Amino acid sequence: MAQPFTLQPLLDLMQTRTDEATRQLGRLIAAEQNQRNRLLMLEQYRDEYAQRLRDASADGVTRRILDNYQDFLARIDEAISQQSIVVNDSERSTKAGQEHWREQNTRLKAIDTLSQRHDARERYREGRQEQKLLDEFSTRKFSAHRTKDK
Repeated sequence: MAQPFTLQPLLDLMQTRTDEATRQLGRLIAAEQNQRNRLLMLEQYRDEYAQRLRDASADGVTRRILDNYQDFLARIDEAISQQSIVVNDSERSTKAGQEHWREQNTRLKAIDTLSQRHDARERYREGRQEQKLLDEFSTRKFSAHRTKDK
């Protein structure tokens, strides 16, 4: 009978932790992509609004309208700056999540390797035991057959 892997609870725990690290990394990657999309949207909006300013300037605008355009562009630039900070923070969080996942995965692989070695040893032991039983059975059958012939 095969002996159970004594570190099975640890293997299960490491699998759970690795699964959670994988889910967390997925959430971090999605959040980072979301923040990047927001930054891209702000940059595109700024480009469109700057083009409107150029078009309006070509048609001739009052100083007040020009000031309004420039004030609004300054606010968009500030929003872009703040969003860039958020994207950088999100990138750092994602990198930390990747590192955490790598650590968990490395630990899981180490315990899993021990589990595989244990299973291989148990299969080898069971194979030897089975062979021993077959040899004994064969020897008994042969001995019984020899005594019957005498």
